Amino acid sequence: MAPHLVQPGWRFWRQAACTLGASVQHRTWAGTPRIPRPGSLWGATTTSPRICRSGSSTSARAPEVTLTRERYPVRRLPFSVVSREDLEAFERVVPGRVITDPEVLEASNVDWLRTVRGSSAVLLRPRTSEEVAHILRYCHERNLAVNPQGGNTGMVGGSVPVFDEIILSTALMNQVISFHDLSGTLVCQAGCVLEELSRHVEERGFIMPLDLGAKGSCHIGGNVATNAGGLRFLRYGSLHGTVLGLEVVLADGTVLNCLSAPRKDNTGYDLKQLFIGSEGTLGVITAVSILCPPKPRAVNVAFLESPFYVLIETSGSRAGHDAEKLNDFLEQVLRSGLVTDGTVATDHMKVKALWALRERISEALSRDGYVYKYDLSLPTERLYDLVTDLRVRLGPQAKHVVGYGHLGELRQGDGNLHLNVTSEAFSPSVLDALEPYVYEWTAGQRGSVSAEHGLGFRKRGVISYSKPPEALRLMRQLKALLDPKGILNPYKTLPAQA
Repeated sequence: MAPHLVQPGWRFWRQAACTLGASVQHRTWAGTPRIPRPGSLWGATTTSPRICRSGSSTSARAPEVTLTRERYPVRRLPFSVVSREDLEAFERVVPGRVITDPEVLEASNVDWLRTVRGSSAVLLRPRTSEEVAHILRYCHERNLAVNPQGGNTGMVGGSVPVFDEIILSTALMNQVISFHDLSGTLVCQAGCVLEELSRHVEERGFIMPLDLGAKGSCHIGGNVATNAGGLRFLRYGSLHGTVLGLEVVLADGTVLNCLSAPRKDNTGYDLKQLFIGSEGTLGVITAVSILCPPKPRAVNVAFLESPFYVLIETSGSRAGHDAEKLNDFLEQVLRSGLVTDGTVATDHMKVKALWALRERISEALSRDGYVYKYDLSLPTERLYDLVTDLRVRLGPQAKHVVGYGHLGELRQGDGNLHLNVTSEAFSPSVLDALEPYVYEWTAGQRGSVSAEHGLGFRKRGVISYSKPPEALRLMRQLKALLDPKGILNPYKTLPAQA
């Protein structure tokens, strides 16, 4: 079982839910009274799921995002500026796919959270690794900085330019190369959308080993580049274990093809691991080989309350056996008073409806103003303490301090807290109250300042709270070896040097 939690009473939960919870049939467990509260999710009576698909946070009425270079103390490195000759050279490599229209570029210059904004004037859309290699070879020779970009769903400003870096989009690199029906090995280009890959493998009796709230937009290459965790982490592990091979284009245009590696390959250094979680700073991932587990025959989702909302999913091969074990567990926690209310879903659409409650929290938060987001790993027993601590520390400076995340089993807990603080607008005083306090608090618990979202631009300066100087020095050496001119996703992951 993989529980996920959020505190009851949080109004965004209901905003994100719309009437989703109403579509799920309720079950009363033997010997346990169930008393719906007026206005609660349990009290609604509609009969079909209705997922809120409201507009994104980049609506026409949204205020313009401040340029990153104006909001943060960052200095442009001495890269070349794109010239007319450069544009002509790119047009020869990717004809018709050199974008300079400012209106088109606007969306690619701003992150999904609308907290950072670059000023790139060029967007390139290659279709093949060969085209990526030509582009990077040229940029390396000309000392032009490049910002690789997938679905642009990142949370730490790693997917958009800081200054005028060339945006290299993988959106057109969206082909499934092969799928092995016996082993479950999927090989695909980096621009494949996670949700589309999920449909592709589910039709063949398998599932993707990761599932994210952003699955309808995020690219598998970006998932690997950030080592995305997601909702199936406890069951199937991280991408460091499920990715079998990668094709990566290095900064000088060299194509490193390690896609064909079998599951057992003990020949030298495991080079793919360098690029999983490197956030496009060591190379551009162009194709992925990933191991997909068999699709479970039985899935149960329980949505419980006590004193948090807890979402538990079980998956297995025998529906009756799984349901019996889950019911035994639920009866026990209800009798003990640990859980006060809840519902169970087994129907596919109702399962999706319940998970949508959890997956839409981030979007709901974006409607409350400016969001300060922190993605932390903490000991399970201290997972929520930081939330209550910050509510006292910030007081009226913050509109809301919200914590949700991934709990897992206590013995091998996920311990991933998504800490969110909202205010009417960006406030330096709120930021000063949060940082470095949040990172010091996390380091004091021997946690990690980034559990699954990476470091990107916004967290690059706090890596030392989780990594010793020796590790940081080795990371710099690897960066210098693979990208000696520093053109790949500059200003990201590693802290600035004096």
